Amino acid sequence: MSKLISRALLVFVTTCLIVFAVASHAHFLLNLNVRVFHVEHTSDGLRIHLRLPMPYLVADKTGAIGTDGLPSAAPFTTNALEDGNVVHFADPAQLDADPLGLGRIAEAGTIVEVQGQRVAGNVESVAIHRVGEEPGFATLNEAQKAVFEGSTLSLDLPVYVGDVIVDVTVRYDLKTTPSTYALSNALNPGLPDQEMTANLILDYGSSDPLVFRTRGLMEDPVEISRSSFAGIVTFIWEGVRHILEGIDHVLFVVCLVIGAPELRALLWRVTGFTVGHSVTLSLGFFGYVPSGAWFVPLVETGIALSIIYAAVLAIKREDSGPNANRKVFVVTVLMGLLHGLGFSFVLHEILQVTSPNIWQSLLAFNIGVEVGQVAIVLVTWPLLNSISKFGPTPEFTLRVSIAIGCGAVASWWTFERGKNFLDLLSI
Repeated sequence: MSKLISRALLVFVTTCLIVFAVASHAHFLLNLNVRVFHVEHTSDGLRIHLRLPMPYLVADKTGAIGTDGLPSAAPFTTNALEDGNVVHFADPAQLDADPLGLGRIAEAGTIVEVQGQRVAGNVESVAIHRVGEEPGFATLNEAQKAVFEGSTLSLDLPVYVGDVIVDVTVRYDLKTTPSTYALSNALNPGLPDQEMTANLILDYGSSDPLVFRTRGLMEDPVEISRSSFAGIVTFIWEGVRHILEGIDHVLFVVCLVIGAPELRALLWRVTGFTVGHSVTLSLGFFGYVPSGAWFVPLVETGIALSIIYAAVLAIKREDSGPNANRKVFVVTVLMGLLHGLGFSFVLHEILQVTSPNIWQSLLAFNIGVEVGQVAIVLVTWPLLNSISKFGPTPEFTLRVSIAIGCGAVASWWTFERGKNFLDLLSI
């Protein structure tokens, strides 16, 4: 009976890890598409300063393919074939002829509801910039300045649509300033990984701006109120999602759990990981790390290696004791430092150091990471203990199968990420 259980567990775990390996990707690929909404309260309504990549506005608006093999171009774009692939460029002639046109597309897709009723907006201004050269947009003052000073992008040379950032200001006349409203989005550009879009909403209804965070296309309305707690919850939830959707983080925590021989040892490991990633989450976010392009893949490679090491510890699992626990604590602190950098890079894609209430948002995100970590522990630890009731063999089989699977996946990541690091280092 125990052999049958062991075989069944081995098949189940192997299948799950194969699925993880196929579906997994480095978490630095997430949240690269960012939309920022600065909501300014006026005496008679709202004014929204919105920044988003141009593909969100036009990617779904190409037409049928013609005899030349090209689809009819989306508004404000042209297209061409490069090496057999269709590429899209911003069209300077259309942008000059209708400078507010992209803004009208953005307004049509941005749904503002007050007391359940949608409010129409009036586009006031539009500015376009090249990705990487756009002016600051972290605060309301920066957003107002970016739009007021106009476009910085020169269209004398062809510019890919994917390299264009659009700033739009839309005014909503309400005759009064609403205390609550709902914000959602009706645009569905059909972009790869668009469900990972990071949306940052900053509301300036009082002297203490509130920051809200959500992910995806914002098809479901985000309720904006003057509740500080509501804003904090959005960052806690994003911290939870980040660790649970970052398969490398999940595998590392799982290996920590299965390698703990008892509850006390588990607490030492989890605490060490928490201490480590909390430190570098803050240091990395505020930029106290190298800025070279090679640094991110180096950290990614280190995270993959940390999973392999944790898997080895899980297989070798030794009896706990004061000295052993302290040793593991130090090791998990060091590993936590690596993972904390990963968390900080993702958060930095969304927030800037000058954003309002930055420490509140940073703390809430970190709490979310902890909640996600605890969730993994609460699933894995009871499962392993339940299996151990069938005897040492099923428990050992499950633990070793999980560890080997995690180590195998992490080995592939080490090769992939290490190669990327070496390629960037040689540039």
